[in-house]
Amino acid sequence: ESVARAHLNISARLKIGEQMHDVQAQWVVLATGAVPAALMAAGLCERRTPSGVAMRTYVRNPKMEGRISGLEVLWHKKLSKGYGWIFPCPNGIYNIGVGLANSHSAKGDDGREAMAEVNLRQMFERFCAVYPVAQELMSSGEQLGPLKGAPLRCSLDGARFSRPGLLVTGEAAGATYAFTGEGIGKALETGILAAETITAARDTMMTDAQARASYEAHLLELKPRFDLYERANEVNAHPWLADLVISRAKKSPRILRRMSAVLEEKGNPGNLISVRGILRLFIPIP
Repeated sequence: ESVARAHLNISARLKIGEQMHDVQAQWVVLATGAVPAALMAAGLCERRTPSGVAMRTYVRNPKMEGRISGLEVLWHKKLSKGYGWIFPCPNGIYNIGVGLANSHSAKGDDGREAMAEVNLRQMFERFCAVYPVAQELMSSGEQLGPLKGAPLRCSLDGARFSRPGLLVTGEAAGATYAFTGEGIGKALETGILAAETITAARDTMMTDAQARASYEAHLLELKPRFDLYERANEVNAHPWLADLVISRAKKSPRILRRMSAVLEEKGNPGNLISVRGILRLFIPIP
């Protein structure tokens, strides 16, 4: 486990086990995921609690090859305020899990944000019970590791993006979509932006402040897209709306295509809960 800490004379100080290691570098890229320890050590954490929580495992099941060709997401009333997913990896291996949106939106007795009373293991069991594909994947496959839980940081919210000599990227910066929990592609995208910023700073002799301003500006250009997924996340917060969307999608290939386009980042997720979007569940509107 490593914790990065900005320092006046040392670019980064890493703790591995009980030993401290000082590392010299012109830039540090903080890509430590959703656990806030490194953000807090760097003085960049604005929200310690996560946006959501998830639990997943990996399963090898060559029999399912060709049957699961892309990301599959299931919303169901028995997964209230949450969802389940499956997506293929190489060599007949699949990532399967469940996620809970707005997991820490409730207030505890002390006034602080507290996690909702939801058992993710039970949610995973319900996902497999209500979705035959998930049930078959688990029952006839080889589970490659235990179910592991993890926090999610979404919507480019909850952290500052930089400080002198340091750029925050990936889920540490909140680069996960709220509605779908998709963060792998967004982590790669923000990581590329960080690399391009550092390369440009070296090649053009930009100052630290100029490089950081450029990086933050690029992230903010992505923010409207994240905001649309945050808006669509209302589907998870209101089970009746999720039931409405799902029931209509089962009966309409047109609506199913619209929902698939959202997952593929080819459609506007904000339209799912707009007045116009809800009307389109019943009446085709050009």
